[in-house]
Amino acid sequence: MTSPVLPDERLAAGIARLALGYRGRFSPETIQRLVIDSYERLAEHARVRTHLVVLAEHLAAERLEALAHVQGAPGVGLPRVLFVCSHNAGRSQMAAALLAHRAGGHVVVSSAGTHPVAAVEPVVTQVLAEAGVDLMNAFPKPLTDEVVQAADIVITMGCGDACPIVPGRRYLDWPVTDPEGAPIAVVRGIRDEIDTHITELLDSLPST
Repeated sequence: MTSPVLPDERLAAGIARLALGYRGRFSPETIQRLVIDSYERLAEHARVRTHLVVLAEHLAAERLEALAHVQGAPGVGLPRVLFVCSHNAGRSQMAAALLAHRAGGHVVVSSAGTHPVAAVEPVVTQVLAEAGVDLMNAFPKPLTDEVVQAADIVITMGCGDACPIVPGRRYLDWPVTDPEGAPIAVVRGIRDEIDTHITELLDSLPST
């Protein structure tokens, strides 16, 4: 069988790294397919392609980890929370970063967008930095089947009917204002509103 042509030959190194890390769990063909798919999904919205190869490897790694969880791979069984909004550039990024910061490793957190854009809103990165939360390496990610199926709790934030429904998951909707184009004072208020939701969510999770 002929191997698919890589959209960027530099993807080969990331495929090899992931194949080594998941040896015995996923075939090299599965890993290559996910890396190529991740690259193509990100490229669809990218304004510049400088970091696409690295980002595709990161996204593929997250999808493989989620897929391993879905398939019952050994793990510590931490609660898994997925935040979904339209662009994955504001609300869902803030929520994921705040929960990861507050949970201290006791929750597996991810975020995605139904229509991801090229980059996280700079003002979102700024207001999180003011709260001591680093978002510098975050990037908008497409919503994929693996991360939805792996989630215990799916929290939607303004994506409407585009958010998928998987039976057996706990669904919450946080009607938070979109920070896109808003003044920084408003975005700070959105951050604090999300943080209040995060406190309530953490209180509702089983003690670890």
